[in-house]
Amino acid sequence: MGEKIDPNLWSDGATPHLMGGRLPSGQIVFPMPTGDAAEGVEPYKLSRRGKLWSWTQQGFLPKEPYEGPGSGPGEGPPDFQPFLLGYVELPGEVIVESLIVDARLEDLHLGMELEFCIVPFNARYDTFAFRPAAQAESQAA
Repeated sequence: MGEKIDPNLWSDGATPHLMGGRLPSGQIVFPMPTGDAAEGVEPYKLSRRGKLWSWTQQGFLPKEPYEGPGSGPGEGPPDFQPFLLGYVELPGEVIVESLIVDARLEDLHLGMELEFCIVPFNARYDTFAFRPAAQAESQAA
């Protein structure tokens, strides 16, 4: 595994969780605020499972400088592959924008159960994503 793309984005340990914050009002936010915005905010481990709320496929290369999957030092132009993005509702908590992995566009449906996972972002860093829960369960067995 690589380094975390952001050291505070998810918890460490055998079962990592995205880290949000609980505002003094009780509202859950993601990501955990930093600096002055973090005053009075308690770190909060978000649920590892959620439901697909909305999605799309990114079919074109993002703006320069692109440092995502398929890019790296000395590799020349990135070997770009379209990828899935979605909003995942963590019930009672928050809606998170995320990569969706281990799925095809035609497999996705509203309310689909997804689970948090960590994936390579590029040669150096890892990031978070969500994948179909059935996939996660079959890989763990």
